[in-house]
Amino acid sequence: MRKGILSIAAASLLAVGSLAACGDDSGSDSGTGNNGGGKTPKIGVILPDSKSSVRWETADRKYLEEAFKAAGVQYDIQNAQGDKNTFQTLADQMITNGATVLMIVNLDSGTGKAVLDKAKSQGVATIDYDRLTLGGSAEYYVSFDNVAVGKLQGEGLVKCLTAANAQKPVVAELNGSQTDNNATLFKEGYDSVLKPKYDAGEYVQGPDQWVPDWDNAQAGTIFEQMVTQTGGKINGVLAANDGLGNAVISVLKKNKLNGKVPVTGQDATVQGLQNILAGDQCMTVYKAIKQEADAAAELAIGLAKGEKKTTSQTVKDPEGGRDVPSVLLTPVAITKENVKDVVADGFVTKEELCTGAYAAACTQAGIS
Repeated sequence: MRKGILSIAAASLLAVGSLAACGDDSGSDSGTGNNGGGKTPKIGVILPDSKSSVRWETADRKYLEEAFKAAGVQYDIQNAQGDKNTFQTLADQMITNGATVLMIVNLDSGTGKAVLDKAKSQGVATIDYDRLTLGGSAEYYVSFDNVAVGKLQGEGLVKCLTAANAQKPVVAELNGSQTDNNATLFKEGYDSVLKPKYDAGEYVQGPDQWVPDWDNAQAGTIFEQMVTQTGGKINGVLAANDGLGNAVISVLKKNKLNGKVPVTGQDATVQGLQNILAGDQCMTVYKAIKQEADAAAELAIGLAKGEKKTTSQTVKDPEGGRDVPSVLLTPVAITKENVKDVVADGFVTKEELCTGAYAAACTQAGIS
């Protein structure tokens, strides 16, 4: 396995002590230790959806399960499928069924806070996974440096526009969901790169819109409206993730502009990487989700067993005003030149990436 990306991601990972694995691989009912309070350790995890990004089901679930099985603890991983009521119902069920730790990826901070506060009142320890719940009460926050993710997107778009020799390019921005604090942080990052270009008159600030619930279908509609609004004069698109980027690319294809207008992304999905190999997407951001899941699982397992681990970082919750103990990992920019690194890290396989039309491009990109 290539160590480059993983070592970069791992470098920012730990002041979290390693846990010895129990070697019990008997699934979600394994583990009979107790957490010092007489309860059997049991970890509940609520994932947000499977529509905004495929990562939740294809990566996060898999890696969390592997970590919990290796430690021999009981666990229950559910997906709220974008529904706030379902999210709260799942949390209630997990608490009723004896969860001693609850790890959530909130759908919005309001719902997330209600769930975290209820868990706390019931003596259940909590972790914010990937998204910080503003005003929340989680013991830990585990994610990537999301402002850095946005900066990589902004810098990537600048490089692609420079390579295209674009003069005073009009840049459209398709931001994620306004209810997701991460989307706000991504925008903070890429705007820190793009705004000076706008202010200096080097770039023209085009349409700039949030996409409700990271919905890819809505993103396509919004971008079609942007194209109409500008008379087709859009020279670059800052799309906040690969799903939104693909929605943009679909519209560009209809207008025979794909490959001519640089588009960014995030998550290094198979679709996003294929779009990069095809020349339709300029870059994506790879987040080593196994590292994120392993760090969160380690903290959760510690809490379940009555151990409060220390982290080397904190994040200020702007609403709650508290410093939340955190683990923040380092994201990596991916272009056609280093798509092969994502495969080498085992995040996607050659078999799923290099299908049919992409086989030749894979060979050209050094994917073997």
